[in-house]
Amino acid sequence: MDDLDDFMTLRPPTARRPLFGLTVLVVEDSRFACEAVRLLCLRSGARIRRADSLEHAQKHLNVYRPAVLIVDVGLPDGSGLALIESCAKAHPRIDVILGTSGDEDMHGPVMTAGANGFMAKPIASLSTFQSSILMHLPPDRQPTGPRLVSDEIVHPDILAYHDDLSHVANVIETGHGTESVGYVTQFLRGVARSVDDSDLDDAAAALARKFADGQSTAADLTALGAMVHERLNSADAI
Repeated sequence: MDDLDDFMTLRPPTARRPLFGLTVLVVEDSRFACEAVRLLCLRSGARIRRADSLEHAQKHLNVYRPAVLIVDVGLPDGSGLALIESCAKAHPRIDVILGTSGDEDMHGPVMTAGANGFMAKPIASLSTFQSSILMHLPPDRQPTGPRLVSDEIVHPDILAYHDDLSHVANVIETGHGTESVGYVTQFLRGVARSVDDSDLDDAAAALARKFADGQSTAADLTALGAMVHERLNSADAI
């Protein structure tokens, strides 16, 4: 542990920085979503550790136990629900386990897996982020006295959005047919909602429904890929 970690661990939470002393492990493959959580942790006084897959998350958890675990449901090497379930059953248990997704229908599965709560993407409100953690912390980890509630909304660097589009375009082009549909639709719905792109969100949701119903999705996946490239070209032009 470096000097900054020592300082933040020893310093008690304050009205402005109610998450001082907490380590937050974020398991998230979207750079845009992860950057948003980084900014929220920075404003709140928490340390952040990041993993972009189940494999990397497990490596973190083999070394230390965070106070807060935030897990995206759709990850490149499997479902985040499995990680939530295993961590919820572990002893000692992580204080706060939260699931996230761009699909609000994942609220039920996240809670069934054993999470303390669910946060729908985009995660951008400072007050909502802090409340979602504080309401589940044990009393000895709570800040004393009143907490200043901020209406701040964080805005991640747009370059992270570009990276997300590039990533999902590559998955669509190199994926193995229907095996990638579930991952692609969950990833894109989170990205689309983060930038308020309702057309992209609707297209990903429609593809997800067809996939769940067992319908052919090849043409729809190709069309979705074209939408992603259109947005990539627009971003490149900025």
